[in-house]
Amino acid sequence: MRFHVITSKPETTKSDCLIVGVSGKNNLSPAAKRLNKASKGKIQELLDHGDFTGKTGEMRYIYDLKDVVSKRVLLVGCGEDESRDTETWKKITNNLFTVLKKGDSKDAASFLDEIPVKEREQQWKLSSTAQIISNMQYKRGELKSDRKKKKDRLQALKFSVAKKQVKSARLALAQGQAIGRGMLLARRLGDLPANVCTPSYMAQQSRKLAEQHENIAVKVLSETQMKKQGMGALLSVTAGTNEPAKLIIMEYQGAEKDKKPVALVGKGVTFDSGGISLKPGAAMDEMKYDMCGAASVLGTFSAIAELKLPINVIGVIPATENMPSGHATKPGDIVKSMSGKTIEILNTDAEGRLILCDALTYVQKYKPEAVIDIATLTGAVIIALGNHNSGLLGNDEELVQAVLSAGKAIDDKAWQLPLGEKYQHQLDSNFADMANIGGREAGTITAACFLSRFTEDVPWAHLDIAGTAWNSGKLKGATGRPVPLLTQFLINRSL
Repeated sequence: MRFHVITSKPETTKSDCLIVGVSGKNNLSPAAKRLNKASKGKIQELLDHGDFTGKTGEMRYIYDLKDVVSKRVLLVGCGEDESRDTETWKKITNNLFTVLKKGDSKDAASFLDEIPVKEREQQWKLSSTAQIISNMQYKRGELKSDRKKKKDRLQALKFSVAKKQVKSARLALAQGQAIGRGMLLARRLGDLPANVCTPSYMAQQSRKLAEQHENIAVKVLSETQMKKQGMGALLSVTAGTNEPAKLIIMEYQGAEKDKKPVALVGKGVTFDSGGISLKPGAAMDEMKYDMCGAASVLGTFSAIAELKLPINVIGVIPATENMPSGHATKPGDIVKSMSGKTIEILNTDAEGRLILCDALTYVQKYKPEAVIDIATLTGAVIIALGNHNSGLLGNDEELVQAVLSAGKAIDDKAWQLPLGEKYQHQLDSNFADMANIGGREAGTITAACFLSRFTEDVPWAHLDIAGTAWNSGKLKGATGRPVPLLTQFLINRSL
C-alpha cells in the first residue's frame, strides 16, 4: 500500500473514491460540507431523508455528484464528537479499509483526519491509520495448499492536509507504515508452526533482515560458543531437544558509534512443551507463540531500520525449544548461569527466565544505557491484566514511565506492577543462590524478581506479554504487540 499527502480541496481532488466523515444530521465534516455545497445539497438530502445517519461504522457510497471531480464519494459515519475516542477511531479505520478492499477503487483520498478524536492530534490520526491499514494487509495461512495470492485492487491512499502540515503528515504516515510492517513480520513469525519456525529459522530470518537493511548487523552464537560463555541456564533449557539453540545478536547503528545503545532482549522459545514439568495437552499448540518476544524484537528492528532512527539498538534473542527427553533438565537440577549465580530448577516449565537471565548478562557487554526484555513469561499476568495491557516491571522508575508513556501514546498499553524486596524472598533456595519459581502467589512479580537479579547494574524494564502477544479461539493468531510500543519508545528516545 502506498500512502501520499495531498493539499487539494475535496471537490477538485481526482481519485477513484473520496472519503469524508459525517457525525450526524447536522454535523458534516468540513470536507463533507464542501461536497454538499458543490453538489447542491445532495449529502444533506440523504441525511434529511434518513438514508444515512452518521452512526459509527455506517458507510454509504454516493456516485457522480455534480461539480465533484471524483466519481464516487464514501460517506463514513463517525458517531458523536463528544464520545469519539481512540477505540472508536480504530473501529472506524478498520471498517473503512474493509469496505475499500471489497470495492473497485484503485486509489482513494481521505479527509477523515478532520474528524476530532479525544486527546489525539492530527499526526496521531494519520500514523494510526497507516499502521492499522498496513497491519490489516496480513494474510494468515501461508502454508495452506490452496492459498491464492490475490492482489488487492486498492493500491494507494491519499491524505489531505493543510500545506503547513505536509512535512509532519508525511512523517506520521511513514512511522505508522513502518510500525505496521514490523507488526506484520512479528505476526508472521508467531503464526508459523514450530516445525518451521525453529531457532535456526529465527536466526535465518534475522540475517535476512540484515540483508535488507545496511544499518543492521547480525551474528549468531552456537551452543558450543554459548558453553564457552558459561551460559549454563540457557543451555539447561535446550538439553531436551534435538533442535540446536541459537543466541542471535542484532546491532542497529543509527547514531555515532560511541553513543550507548538501548538493548532489547526477546524470549525466543519456539515451542514450549514445559519440558519434564509437562504442560497440559489442551491448547499446547499455542506454545508455538512462546517466541513472540523474539518476534517483537525482529519487528521493531524492521521498523526502526525503515525509519532510519538516529539511535543505536542492540537486540539479543535466546532461541530454543523446551522439550522432554532422557537428556532434559529435571526438577531439582542446579545450574550455573553466565553471571556465576546458581539456580535450582524446581519447575522446567519456568524456562523463559532461564534463557533470559543469560541473555541479560550477555547484553551488558555492550554497555547499554537501558535494557528492556520482552517475554511471554507467565500465565499469571493474564489472570492479573487479561488481554488488554502488557505487564511492566523494572528497577528504574524513569525508564518504566518512559515505556508506559510510549504505550499510551501509540495505544499499545502496559500496566506497571510492583517489584519489591518482600517478593524476592519467595525465590529462596536451600541448595542454590535462588530457585527458578516463587510459588503460586504473585507469579508475574516473582518472575520479574528473578530477572532483576541479573540486571542490577543497568536501568532495566520487563514486559510480560503473555496476555497480549496472541489471540486464542476463532481469532487465533499473533497480534504483533508490542512492536508499536517498542518502536514508539525508541522514536521518543531518538529525539
